[in-house]
Amino acid sequence: MAINISLLISHFTPFISLYLLFHTTTTISAVNITHLLSPFPDLSDFSALLSATTVAAALSHRSSLTLLAVPNSFLRSSSLLRPSPPSNIADVIRYHVLLQHLTPNDLTGFSPSGKLVPTLFKTTSRDSRATSNLGYVNVTYDGQTNTTTVSSPAAYSQPPNSATVISVIKTLNHNVSIFSVNSLIVPYGFDLLTSETRPPLGLNITKAITDGHNFNVAASMLAASGVVQEFESDENGAGITMFVPTDDAFANLPATANFQSLPADKKADVLRFHVLHSYYPLGSLQSIVNPVQPTLATEDKGAGMFTLNISRVNGSVAINTGIVIASVTQTVLDQNPVAIFGISRVLLPKEIFGKNDENAPVGNGAPSPVSSSSPGDFPPEFFVPSSPPANREELHSSATVRCVNFVVFCTGLLYVFV
Repeated sequence: MAINISLLISHFTPFISLYLLFHTTTTISAVNITHLLSPFPDLSDFSALLSATTVAAALSHRSSLTLLAVPNSFLRSSSLLRPSPPSNIADVIRYHVLLQHLTPNDLTGFSPSGKLVPTLFKTTSRDSRATSNLGYVNVTYDGQTNTTTVSSPAAYSQPPNSATVISVIKTLNHNVSIFSVNSLIVPYGFDLLTSETRPPLGLNITKAITDGHNFNVAASMLAASGVVQEFESDENGAGITMFVPTDDAFANLPATANFQSLPADKKADVLRFHVLHSYYPLGSLQSIVNPVQPTLATEDKGAGMFTLNISRVNGSVAINTGIVIASVTQTVLDQNPVAIFGISRVLLPKEIFGKNDENAPVGNGAPSPVSSSSPGDFPPEFFVPSSPPANREELHSSATVRCVNFVVFCTGLLYVFV
């Protein structure tokens, strides 16, 4: 009997190992850091910087990290980011990613002298500037004031070289923590106040659009609405990305979308709906991590409203409003911190035009690179109301686990019978 049990265990050992291997693999998931930050509007600027500097994409492959996020109130009051070269900004953001998972309890366990923790800045190809301890931060805890401080360990670092942890924002799966801090932390050797070759603040956006040709209607509407001044003032910080419909796009608006009959405030909202409060060159749009992006209209109307769903489809950038799908047709201007793209359709927000036809995308004019394609060319989410990214990820993960479990089970049965 003991021999039979031993043989049975030996017989099933490969099956059990195979099951555990597949089961373990399915529990590993990528980190979508901008999605984790999306419920916190006070961190929207920092989240935008994560995307614009491609740091968010780099974090998707990390299984363990701690993020030190700077709230809008502190970030916007700082003049550090405005004139700084993009490469410097990227490295500063990397300096706020600790390559070690720290829990709230861990933060209160450090000594007053602190402990060095490596950052994502240490792993960059610019490692010559992150030699010795310069790619680390020193984390200390003061029991008398109950404060945790994160600072540059270099003796001659210039301010701002430290920040105080304000609160815990989120912990996830025992491998990701996000804390808010009261300042940017600048690595030793960086001078963020140096000048760079950016277009002068107050760039004439209307002229840039007019010079792009085939955007006369959009240029006229921007000039008449007065919102173009808002766009030009928003070039600071993370910059802006504009989607400008062609003249043909305006000519082919369906009768149900009577743009001209809207009151002035709603016209302004539609124009703001065409602008992201972050600088995205074309390559960044094609590889954007968080497809659901807030617009300048979102800032006026509230989180979760007037958002765009941006993705790459058939080699082109597709923009889904919920009732309209447009594609990027050309780059009008790309000079950090401003990107302007021509698009094939007027972006109609469902908050204003959704009541006209909530069951189908608007559009019956001349075909665009997106609209002329057959439904089979696009994922199903382009033709139904978009579900939140987290739900899609959970459904995909669940389906993958069920599929893998079924394959493993069949493999085990085959092994037994053979």
